[in-house]
Formats: sequence, C-alpha cells, structure tokens
Amino acid sequence: MAFVTANWNPLGDAFYRKIELYEMGWNLKDGLRDCLVAAAPYGGPIALLKAHNRCSPSARPQLEIFSSSGLPLASFPWKSGVVKQLGWTVSDDLLCVQEDGTVLVYDLLGGFKRHFSMGNEVSQSQVLETKIFHSPYGTGVAILTGALRFTLATNIDDIKLRRLPEVPGLQGAPSCWAVLTQDRQSKVLVANGSHLFVLDNTACTPVTPPGLSPQASSIVHMCVSFSYKYLALLTDSGHVWMGTSNLKFVLLLFSCRCRRPKSQQPSAVVMWDGLLLVVGECKETIQYHLDDDSILVPELDGVRIISGTHHELLQEVPGACEEIFKIASMAPGALLLEAHKEYEKESQKADEYLREIKEQSLLSEAVRQCVEAAGHEHEPETQKTLLRAASFGKCFLSNFPPEQFVSMCRDLRVLNAVRDYTVGIPLSHTQFKQMTIQVLIDRLVYRKLYPLAIEVCRYLKTPEYQGVSRVLKYWACYKVCVCVYLFTPLLYSNILYFVLFLQLLFNKVALNLSKLTPYCMPSCMLVYTVVMYLKNELNRGDFFMMLRNQPVALSLYKQFCKHQEQDTLKDLFNQDDDHEELGNFYVKASYKEQRLEARIAHLQSAVDEYYKAKNEFSAKTTEDEMRLLRFQRKLEEEKGEQLVGFSLHDTMTTLLSVGLHKHAEQLYKDFRVPDKRFWWLRLKALAEKEDWEELEKFSKSKKSPIGYLPFVEVCIKHHNKYEARKYVSKVTLEQKVKAHLAVGDVEGAAEAAIERRNESEIGTVLSRCSATTDHLLVERLNRAKATVAKK
Repeated sequence: MAFVTANWNPLGDAFYRKIELYEMGWNLKDGLRDCLVAAAPYGGPIALLKAHNRCSPSARPQLEIFSSSGLPLASFPWKSGVVKQLGWTVSDDLLCVQEDGTVLVYDLLGGFKRHFSMGNEVSQSQVLETKIFHSPYGTGVAILTGALRFTLATNIDDIKLRRLPEVPGLQGAPSCWAVLTQDRQSKVLVANGSHLFVLDNTACTPVTPPGLSPQASSIVHMCVSFSYKYLALLTDSGHVWMGTSNLKFVLLLFSCRCRRPKSQQPSAVVMWDGLLLVVGECKETIQYHLDDDSILVPELDGVRIISGTHHELLQEVPGACEEIFKIASMAPGALLLEAHKEYEKESQKADEYLREIKEQSLLSEAVRQCVEAAGHEHEPETQKTLLRAASFGKCFLSNFPPEQFVSMCRDLRVLNAVRDYTVGIPLSHTQFKQMTIQVLIDRLVYRKLYPLAIEVCRYLKTPEYQGVSRVLKYWACYKVCVCVYLFTPLLYSNILYFVLFLQLLFNKVALNLSKLTPYCMPSCMLVYTVVMYLKNELNRGDFFMMLRNQPVALSLYKQFCKHQEQDTLKDLFNQDDDHEELGNFYVKASYKEQRLEARIAHLQSAVDEYYKAKNEFSAKTTEDEMRLLRFQRKLEEEKGEQLVGFSLHDTMTTLLSVGLHKHAEQLYKDFRVPDKRFWWLRLKALAEKEDWEELEKFSKSKKSPIGYLPFVEVCIKHHNKYEARKYVSKVTLEQKVKAHLAVGDVEGAAEAAIERRNESEIGTVLSRCSATTDHLLVERLNRAKATVAKK
C-alpha cells in the first residue's frame, strides 16, 4: 500500500504527513485576506469577520460561521462595535471581543446568548490585544489594554477579573505575549525586546530560557502547545527555541534563516509568506508551500491548515502506522498485513508470513498494531484493510481479548459518520478519546443534528438518560419553541402565555390526537408528553380506547411500557387479542423468574398464546425449552451438576465433560441434534479429558460424519502425536497430505501428494522439507512437480 506513504516526509527518526480533510464548501471572493478568523479545536466550527473599514464605518461587515468542511451554519451583519478578536469556548460558543472590552457570546448557529464586560479600566483605555484561552476552569479571556496593563478572566461563566502587575520598561506594545496555564493557575508570558517576564497574581518575574541564542535582540513570536506543556519562541535573528513552558528545559534549538514570519504554531511549525517549515531536533526540515492566506489551528495531535480552498491536517505519523507502512518494515503488524494480502490471493506465502510472526510469539502484538493503526487512518478503505488483517490474525489466537477490536470498529464507524462532508467534524481518534462520546453527542445536539446524535447513542449503547432520552428532550424543546414562534412570537416574552399555549395544545390533542401526531413525527418526545398527560387525565378504559385509534401514539406508549410498566403492556396486548405478542411477553417474563416452577408456568402460558396465534414453530420451540428445563432439573437432583438455564449446546458439553455420555446421547436423540454437531462436541470433550481410549472407541462406533481429519487435529492440539497417527490412515485421500504433515510425517505426505499429482500439495510438502530430509525424496518431489506443471 505505497499510496499510504505517498504524503510522508522524514524528519530525523520520525515522519510527518499532511492529510486533506476537506475541499472547502464555502465560496469566498477574497479568500481569508483581511478577515478575523477563529477555528475551534477538535474539528470545530470556523468563524469569519471582515475587518472593520474605518474609512467607511457605515459599511456593516458580515459575521459568518461555517463547519470545518466550509458549509454555512450562520451568517448575519455585524451591527455592534469594532471587534478585536474572535474565539471559541470549550462548548463551541463564539466569543467576540470588542474594542471597548465588551464580550458578546453567540452559539454556533449565530444565536445571541449574552454579553459581559472586562471592566471599566479596559473600557476607558480600550483593548490593544486580546487572547482567548482554555484552562482547567473553562474558557478565559486575557486583554492587553491601551495603558499597557493586562487584565485576565480565567472563566467567562464565573467572571472574576484579575489585573496583573506592570511590566518594567514597557514603553509600547510588547513584541509578543501568550497565556500559560501552570499548576492550575493562568499566567501571562510577555516578551519586551530580548527580555521575558512571567506575570501572575502578585508579581512580574524576569525569566531567561536556557540556551536562547545571544544573537537575538528581540523575541518576535511565541506560542504555547495545545497541552500547555511546551513553549516555542522565535527571535528576530531567525532562531527557534522550543522547551518546557516553565522555561527550565530546552528541547530544540534551530535557525530557520528567516526574519519576522507571519505566524508560528506549536510543535516547531513556522509559517510565513506561503511557506510552512517543520523543524525538529535534527538539522533537517520539511517545507510545504501554502496559500498566502492560510491559517494554522493547533490540535492535540497536530496542526490543522485552513485556506480559502482546502482544509488539511499536518501531524507526526503515529507509531503504529509507521511500523506497518514503512518501506521494508519487518514489524509484526506489517508482516500480518502482508500475510492477509497473500491469503486473499490464495498464495501459500500467507502461511510463511504467519509462521514467521508466530515463531517470534508476536501475533498478539501484530493484531494490536493493526487495530491501533486503523484508528489513526482517515481513509475508510485503509481502515478496512487494517481491520481485516487484524481479524485474520485473531483467527489464529485462542485468547486474544476482543474488546479492543470491537471498540475500534465502533469508534471508527462513529468517526467516519461525523467526518462526513455534510457534518464536518474532522476528529482524529486521539481527539475523540480525549473529547469523550458525551461531549461529541453534545456537539451534534448544538448543531441540531438530532437524528445523527440518536443513531450514535443507540449504536454505542449509551445509557438512556445520557443518550437517546436526553437528545429527544432537546429536540422536543427545540420543536416546541419553533411551534410557539410560528404561532405567535409574543409568547416568547411571557412565560405565562407559553404555559397557556401548551395547555391549549393538550386540550386539542385530547379531542383529536390524530391531527397532532403527523406534525410531531420528527419529535417523538412531544407525543410522549401528550400521551403521559392524557394517561393522568383519563380513566384507564377511556385512555386505552383513545390509544386504540392512534397507531403512532399506541406504538410509542408500548415502547414506554416495555421499559417502565410491564403489566400495562400485557393489558394492552390482551385488549387487542394480540396472542403473538402475549406469547413473546410470557417468554421474556420467564427469564426474570428465579424459581423453576414459575419459569415453566410462564412458558406454558406462552405456548397457549402461540397456539392461539397459530404459530406452531414458536409453540413447539417453547415446549422444547420446557422439556430441557425439566431434564436439567432432574439431572441436577440426581447427579448434582449445575445445569438449569443452560442452552442445549452447553448442557451437552457439560455432560460430556463430566463423563455422562449416555445422558448426552439421550439429549442428542430427543432433540434431534445434527450428527455432525454431536460428534464435534463429543470429540472435543474427550480430547479435553485426554480420554484417548474412549476417543478411539468412539471413532469406531460408526462412520464419522465429520471425517477423521478432526481426530488428527484435536490430538495434535493436545500434543499427542502418537494418538493422532492412529487416524491418519482413515483420512480421505484429499486430506491425506494435511494429515501426514500434521503428525510430522513428511515422507507419507510426499507419497500422498505425488499419488494425487497435485502441484499445490507437492509445493506445500517441499516447503516443509528441511536440510535433514532425504535428498532423494526431495528430488522425487521436484520431478513430480515438474511433470505436473508440464501437463
């Protein structure tokens, strides 16, 4: 799969890749030039606002919000003051910081939520620069005022303004500054020429980064990593310094031979005038040519690059992907991927690759690598290829835990759904795990993607109160608000009118529910609300009669009763003479009973209902279940073996494993178990007990319906070649080669392969020949293979 590595670039011992996430759906006339741009992390929305034209203040700029794929979410003219900065909160609300220190908050669909002020001092001296940051306390805002003082609010949901100390010698705006979060405290790092200062609540402390180039007369740019653990500085001499954010340790020193670049991002990524430079600890660099108006968005595991036409992700190639796809890699995951590819070609090389992995006892590691790498790939086809290879490898492992594989399949299905162009949330698997599924569901709800949120909840089996019910509640509230707005906007201004409207709605529904139901189909929660209201208002008989004429409402009420009111559900089935559903109800009820007599009584009721419904199959199956339960109880009383509640398969397996062969045969005959299934069960049970004498008697009892190769294989599995050889002679001619090889009889396998004149089998035997094998036998095999090939 060379195409996977086509966009890889080496940097020292690591590789970096640039993945195209979307071709942007927006149509921007001038691209991103002269725009304030804010892109939320974790694949969030993008906000654009054209810079104010001070020469023509009457011209209203347009504030536009897009998904990460460039699809419009909201657009409205900006009628407030001059905006200095846009930014996003942790819950995807848009913050617009104005010149006078007022911060306006909008949801991602452009709805105004609230505003707050950063204080009188900011309002009087105006905002010079601002930064929006995230801390353990929430989303914060830091402002540099015209008086060259810093004001900080660490949590916009609980405003507590902090005025930081003055920076000594600061005569104008600092060359650069950033907000750090350390030890659960937010601080400001300020560069004044070549001097650095850390500002906290009480002091302004000068600091000196170790190893910073003495040639630098000024620090012109700085940036903090997404996790706040690392800091990058760029000097006017073109030197990049990267180290820990506490400025105690240096990790990287590099000269990029450039001065005053346009922007700089974490992870030693520098961009200016259409050139993006990735630097590392080695002296090498990676260069990418970008559009002049491109912007960079830091992420947990990389950098997003947004331009007027494309949206890309630049990241270090994850370790598992590098191990598997690197050229000439001999990692276990790479070998497993090759083995699966050869298997699909029906090539014997698949066996060679697998044997190489198994000989090193690395098959579990190979499966794990393929699963992990699938999570880091964005192309669904590559994901499928890796997961198929992992699934192929799992077949040869008896104790590999399935949770990791199953979980990854689920995660990728959800990720591929939200990465879709129409949704536009390009999360990586690393970001998804950090974000949690609950936050992702919230973000889908914020976008009003209720059906998708519900499907995700159901697919991941999220608890009702956290998942489907919660989404339905928000959906219902949204629909009610829309209905209220359509009927009369005045209701929004008076909650009393809103309550009266709902009461009127309920009364109309009670008279004719069928007129309301079609309008509420997209929002089942509304129908639930109405039905619950009527249940409390009407007597039981009238309520049931009303539901009988309302199929949608009746269906929803039945769903409610399945989880909350089982007895009511039975009454509904009785009222409708629905014998099929009554039978199902009694079967489900039987599994909740602890006493066997009560369980059988429920099953007998189910049988009666199934016969009334003329469903003989279900009736006979339920009668068989009752017979099995009685048989299990009788054996428990006689033999003391715990059997009640076991399936037929598990019951026979248990009986065979404890030596109760006659009782197992009785079940085999009474329940007409297929011959092949019973022989397999008995074969495995005898082998597990290593009762080789009984196994030999069993093989001679009559002709085996499963053949005799399974006898050979099960003996080999339990490390008994001596017993295995007893059955080789009974194996069919087509399976002779495989049987002989299984017991290590290369000569016998060679004779069988030559006799059958099968080129593939001859090749298999040759591959098993070692240096100690009789050279005459090898020559015979080669001659036979050549003869067969000519024909």
